[in-house]
Amino acid sequence: MYKEYFGFKELPFSIAPDPRYLYMSTHHQEALAHLLYGIKSGGFVLLTGDVGTGKTTISRCLLGQMPQNTDVAFILNPKMTVQELLATFCDELVINYPKGNTSVKVFVDRINEYLLDAYARSRKTVLIIEEAQNLSFDVLEQIRLLTNLETNQEKLLQIIMIGQPELRETLSRPEMKQLSQRITARYHIGPLERGEIASYINHRLMVAGVSTELFPENTMNTVYRYSKGIPRLINVICDRALLGAYAKGKKSVDKSIITDAAREVMGDTEQRKTENIIPQWIVAGLIMLAVIAALTSYAHFRSKPADQKNTMATTVSHESLNVQMLDENTVRESKDAAYKTLFETWGISGDIRNTGKECLQAKQYGLYCMNGLGNIQQIRRFNRPAVLKLFGKENEIFYAALTSIDDNNAILKVSDRTFTLSVEDIEKYWFGEFTLFWNPPPDYRSNIYPGYRGKVVQWLHDALEAAQGVTIENPKDVYNRELVRQVKKFQLTEGLLPDGVVGPKTIIHLKNAISSSEPVILAKEER
Repeated sequence: MYKEYFGFKELPFSIAPDPRYLYMSTHHQEALAHLLYGIKSGGFVLLTGDVGTGKTTISRCLLGQMPQNTDVAFILNPKMTVQELLATFCDELVINYPKGNTSVKVFVDRINEYLLDAYARSRKTVLIIEEAQNLSFDVLEQIRLLTNLETNQEKLLQIIMIGQPELRETLSRPEMKQLSQRITARYHIGPLERGEIASYINHRLMVAGVSTELFPENTMNTVYRYSKGIPRLINVICDRALLGAYAKGKKSVDKSIITDAAREVMGDTEQRKTENIIPQWIVAGLIMLAVIAALTSYAHFRSKPADQKNTMATTVSHESLNVQMLDENTVRESKDAAYKTLFETWGISGDIRNTGKECLQAKQYGLYCMNGLGNIQQIRRFNRPAVLKLFGKENEIFYAALTSIDDNNAILKVSDRTFTLSVEDIEKYWFGEFTLFWNPPPDYRSNIYPGYRGKVVQWLHDALEAAQGVTIENPKDVYNRELVRQVKKFQLTEGLLPDGVVGPKTIIHLKNAISSSEPVILAKEER
């Protein structure tokens, strides 16, 4: 599309929560400060904001600034029972519990043991819950009880709840008084001010590799008028405006192009006056952009010589994904089907119709779950099949299994149908939420810290030697200073946080470096 035309290294207005693109407005600076304060002080922090104001991006930025002695449990989908919440918490921190356990007491006892052990090792534990407006009263009460886990000196668990404004209304109810009183810091993110629009847009352009003025100052009022300062809506409008400028052969955007882009994205004038339908605006814009991008990409593809066309497209025959064509049954069954496909990529067959228990089932086969938010580049680097949570027409949610990817296209399986989707278009439907399986090394129980001993450290020693082509001094089964130095060196090379703590991300990258025999999504020549 317009990326090469304007000279971008990457698309500047993707709605994926990439911390590099976070523009630190006054609101965002204060919000991040509140979250960091909560972690350092051992408090309970509440962060709220309207749809699209940057809450998720701030939480991703927070993860990059976590103190090194911090372990994080990240819950992305809190629509679950108390038992499911506690099981997910345990899975995130690799806390062992009896197979098939449904006892709240057993979960809490194991969590308490873990927190006490972490406290003894001078480590903090943080629970971050996104979309917390979806929490039920029973789950909120259990979260309150978790705040009771403490020593005589301090709380053992720090909690951050992130959600939409209705979360504040829920917590203001009389029955929530006890929980509300335990919140030590609160912050609500508002839209950007008019004077911040130009800085926000130019910041994203510069991160994407362009410093020229593509949006002149006289266009900013127009952007603000249609977006109301909502960052996500600014992104959608600006993305469409750049596409419009490209289509007209212009080197910058003018007010008429922005107006046309906003009308295509947002619909009729009366809709634009109603703030309550911002989510529908966004979805309409995403669908419009996806269709235009797909048509542009297809036309470009058809114009290439045969030997330059994408190899995946010429060797595999699949449908092109069109969310408007997905029927209700396909959408309804997509989650079970996506996880069934994910299990099958690992050579596991059987009935997995147990929505919400997929990670527990994976553990029975020796596999661990990684739930996260990211972008296609990160998925590529993990190089593992994944389940993506996608958004279709009228904001409905459906799931797809990502089974293969190359430079241009990805293969997605939705229920019993297989689709081809250009990599650039995936983020039009995908806000970054994914789940993948990974295979732990021998005797792995939790993150590996300096001073640990055993077979898991021996595996780490041998894997690092193979990955980096170095010889590391003995003993092999002790995570000593030299091994820590080599781990940090590897983490830095792979773009990971070089903290010397060996967790799922480091292990996956190590296994990729030594070409382990696990299912991957990239062809050998592309790794």
